[in-house]
Amino acid sequence: MRRLDTRLDGPILLEPTIHGDARGFFVETFRRETFDEVGITTEFVQHNHSRSSRGVLRGMHYQLGLAKHVRCARGRILDVVVDVRRTSPCFGQWEAFTLDDETHHQLFVPAGFAHGFVVLSEIADVVYLQDDYYDPQRDRGISYRDPDIGIAWPDGLELQTSERDDNQPMLRDVPPEDLPE
Repeated sequence: MRRLDTRLDGPILLEPTIHGDARGFFVETFRRETFDEVGITTEFVQHNHSRSSRGVLRGMHYQLGLAKHVRCARGRILDVVVDVRRTSPCFGQWEAFTLDDETHHQLFVPAGFAHGFVVLSEIADVVYLQDDYYDPQRDRGISYRDPDIGIAWPDGLELQTSERDDNQPMLRDVPPEDLPE
């Protein structure tokens, strides 16, 4: 597994080694010592799995103090992170990565980044590890439509969102105490 370059400081994009033949493939998606070598020293405690159809957009969410390791086990997604660390020189900047079941790229999303994705394939299974348990008291979000951030969601998709995601605040309206350092 090797670490690929990212524009923002914090997220880590991983490219695993894929062993494939006529029968299919094998890929190692987690190995503690390899994660340590690429700079992911986080202890994961919760594993989640979502299934969504084409055009479903989930995000932009963050929990104060929580990091994630995300991969798309089936299908293809555009995975997006936004730096919401109020003291970061990259505050409000975003970066996107294609995660799919062909390249098997994986993304480590450190604490201090909002995270979301949109499904590009007919169906997608997204699995992710968290370094802390879900806590609704620390759950936060920002609008996926925030014009100041300007995320370039793919054209030609009819976005399907939740009421919760449609009602998230613009980043400029989030109180400072709801943003990580």
